[in-house]
Amino acid sequence: MSWEDEAGQGLRPPRGRSWRRRGVTPIVTVSGGGSGTVTIAGLVATKPGRLPRLIYRIRLRRGRKGERKSFSEADYAALLEAAHQQLGGPLMVIWDNLNTHVSAAMQELIGRRSWLTVIQLPAYAPS
Repeated sequence: MSWEDEAGQGLRPPRGRSWRRRGVTPIVTVSGGGSGTVTIAGLVATKPGRLPRLIYRIRLRRGRKGERKSFSEADYAALLEAAHQQLGGPLMVIWDNLNTHVSAAMQELIGRRSWLTVIQLPAYAPS
């Protein structure tokens, strides 16, 4: 059984903070402009009698015009294909209601894979 989820993180450095005497503004330089985001989609695969495995894919986004912000159906299909090959057996995936997970294109991709079973969490499921 596998659980899949995704998360993103901005690449900007945190704001620098410092202490200084009252009336003197501290100047803190932060190296690197850092633009864009990194998004990771991963799944944890469990099987009785074996150690769990983490299989993931990373997408780097630089904020260019026309660049997709998140994982596409094809990206998720590649992740599931890689998991299927690495685990060597059928997959049962539990998914939330992310728009990419429930799209018509994703339903078509799922239907073409006999080794893949997807369980969709109900819309009211707590996160």
